[in-house]
Amino acid sequence: MKANEIYMRDPFVYVEGDTVYLVGTTDENAWGGKAHGFSAYTSRDLENFEGPYPLFERGESFWADENFWAPELHKAGGRYYLFASFKAAGKRRASQALVSDSPLGPFTPAEAPFTPADWDCLDATLYMEGDWAYTVFCHEWVQCRDGEMCLARLRKDFAGIEGAPRVLFRASEAPWTAAHRGDCYITDGPFLHRLGSGKLLMLWSSAGRKGYAMGMAVSEGGIGGPWRHIEEPLFAEDGGHGMVFRFRGKTYVCLHCPNEPHMSERPRFFEAEEREDRLVLLK
Repeated sequence: MKANEIYMRDPFVYVEGDTVYLVGTTDENAWGGKAHGFSAYTSRDLENFEGPYPLFERGESFWADENFWAPELHKAGGRYYLFASFKAAGKRRASQALVSDSPLGPFTPAEAPFTPADWDCLDATLYMEGDWAYTVFCHEWVQCRDGEMCLARLRKDFAGIEGAPRVLFRASEAPWTAAHRGDCYITDGPFLHRLGSGKLLMLWSSAGRKGYAMGMAVSEGGIGGPWRHIEEPLFAEDGGHGMVFRFRGKTYVCLHCPNEPHMSERPRFFEAEEREDRLVLLK
């Protein structure tokens, strides 16, 4: 199948050898009703895909049963991890790691979510710096109104964090964001990419002036910042929650577009060029 035949929000690409693994939000009822799990697709050319392959299926013992969102596939310490967001009635939305010995699973949950138990959180990403594992995640606007981008160091088992999270910035601080539902601002989908210049780039999404959009922030001081927001968004209208990957010597940005939650969302791939402090999408 082709990418435009795959329903997927929040796409994420993991590359191993000559194989691309594409994961994302794939439940047909991602916004309501009982959740099922996550699936993956594979490709060797970014044009033709095989799948879906089931990665994780909800079991009766798992604490969450709705809103299975935005899995990211990472490899650390010889094992594969899905970082994803989960929800259950009467419980806070949380990010949790799932672990497997294969990129195609099956994945089993870590002991517990790693985001703060009394926060509504989502879209955690993994960032490795030396021997330390960090997560950057979103403290959701539904709880704090001005969505926060937060940093914490992960425990070695990825089942918790060490110390209190640190707020890197709030959504309203970026010049390209727009208010959502009154005076609220959204933080979504952080992803970290080390540029050739040595600067650290963060892609993240929010409501923009023309709808859902994806912007960039850059840090010259490492993961802790300070973070400077690029004036104009990378993708300005009706798409986002993206990431960066390298495949066959080229740099790509993957995101979903359109953003309408009616099974119309599709993964899209754009070749990109690195500049000193940002990415530029090529035609």
